[in-house]
Amino acid sequence: MNKFFRSFLLCFFLMGIFTVSAYAAEDTLRVGLRYGSDALFSANLQNVTGSGWGYTVGYFIDGRDFVGLGAIETNEISMTADGPIAIAADGTYSPAGSGADIGGYHIQLADAFSTWEEVSYAAGQFEGAFPAYINGTYRLRIGHFTNRTDAAASAALYVGTQWRDLDGGQHPFAADVAEPTGTAVTITVTGTRTILFEFDCSGAISLGVMPMGASPTVTWFKGCRYYGGFEYPRTTGGNLSVINVLGVDDYVKGVVPYEMSPSWPLEALKAQAVCARTYALRADWHRGDGFDVCTGSDCQTYRGVGNATALSDRAVEETEGLCLYYEGELIEAVYSSSNGGASESAENVWGSDVGYLQGRIDPYESMISIPSYQYSVTFTADELGRILSSKGRSVGTVEDVYVSRTTEVGNVAAVTFVGSAGTVTVTGETCRTIWNGVISGKSVRSLRYAVSGGSGGGEGYPVNGDGTVLSEVGGNYVISGGGAISAYSGGETYVITGSGLQLLQQGGGSHSSGGSAGVFTVTGTGNGHNVGMSQYGARAMAELGRGYEEILHFYYTDVTIEKAVR
Repeated sequence: MNKFFRSFLLCFFLMGIFTVSAYAAEDTLRVGLRYGSDALFSANLQNVTGSGWGYTVGYFIDGRDFVGLGAIETNEISMTADGPIAIAADGTYSPAGSGADIGGYHIQLADAFSTWEEVSYAAGQFEGAFPAYINGTYRLRIGHFTNRTDAAASAALYVGTQWRDLDGGQHPFAADVAEPTGTAVTITVTGTRTILFEFDCSGAISLGVMPMGASPTVTWFKGCRYYGGFEYPRTTGGNLSVINVLGVDDYVKGVVPYEMSPSWPLEALKAQAVCARTYALRADWHRGDGFDVCTGSDCQTYRGVGNATALSDRAVEETEGLCLYYEGELIEAVYSSSNGGASESAENVWGSDVGYLQGRIDPYESMISIPSYQYSVTFTADELGRILSSKGRSVGTVEDVYVSRTTEVGNVAAVTFVGSAGTVTVTGETCRTIWNGVISGKSVRSLRYAVSGGSGGGEGYPVNGDGTVLSEVGGNYVISGGGAISAYSGGETYVITGSGLQLLQQGGGSHSSGGSAGVFTVTGTGNGHNVGMSQYGARAMAELGRGYEEILHFYYTDVTIEKAVR
């Protein structure tokens, strides 16, 4: 018996029964690492838990509960779309033609096997043999060939030989040829021609790989380290998607140190952990892709546990299972880097009134130093004209730009562009994104800004709600809470409105004639969509000694913090 399959059997006896649940289904997340146009012809894994641990190969029931089929002791493996494979000098795999290093045809023993132990024992009797799991049955395959003719000729050489079963029984060698299919996946020792295992269930279920070793296992994939297991759905005839299947809190440990600096105060990290956990468990927009969340900014930044620290892990562990609820339902726990001085109601940004996402003045961000907190970006009329045209909102030559409406807390609610061919007013989050584009290479980072250079922005402070504009606030008088009257001394100014305190800022005045020769400057504070928690605000609150619960209750209205029930 060759050394590799002796190791196979050793791992089998060490593991015992392979049919296990990696995680309870309700505690598991499926994270799309590669999919769609980013799917891979070949995907590598390296188990870094410890020397000689290797992997269990199998599949996930309903995508979450893992069923193991057998163990592979090798630490570095590659999952590759079945077929002719070329190996480059650096050990990477790519589709091949007639000169393949690994062919897609194999000798396949006619006998089927009931267990991994049986097929592994038989494989140990033939050079180049390996187990396969084909449509629910264990099979033995030998070698790899670029065409059927060569595979059949090689199979003929075994005629007259026998193989032994575990009980010592002798069986005559009878075989046919296994051809490549559009749903099969081949596992090899990375960078070599050594095939370890093949999996093909005709697309009904997908190959799963679970690293073995001391818990929690850590595995390298594409330069990042991940907890949990991996699944490799293959589009028929196409490449492999890569899905990380892991426990919810293990996932959160891979979000917190990327969404927030892991050196920030513990209570801020705890608030981020609760938000990240809530957001992930509520997310459902990738279900059609076969997973729960992706790794990018349209979900949450997730790069595994490479940036995790003892402090960020502690934040996850000390909030284990806790999520945000509103009226008994998980909330959409959105957050952004900073709000510039006021969070914003979801209705004013995305058009839907959400009870727990209500805007409010945020005094905390101003208490700390925030990198690039203030910004100023200048656009020419030509740049704005091209940007608007690229977004289907052409107004011809831009002649005027102004903030035409602000929200109750002073964020921008509407921006109007006036041009030679018409007028366009945008609202909500478009007030931020309309400015941004590859054409100019410039961007507006928040909804808290003023526009100068136009006729209605940057030239005064709107008051009374009737279009009245003060050219400046200096020289005016203020009344304190105790009734004392004194001259205004400068700084950020708040006024009392029917809805409470509101930051008094430039912009939003009535539209009058004038403007500045086709140059418009946007000056603002903050970074993000302004809805939900400010991450820098959370940091500031934590530095003031506020706990994570107080932070969350400040940024999310009327929520409760409870153990997740999925």
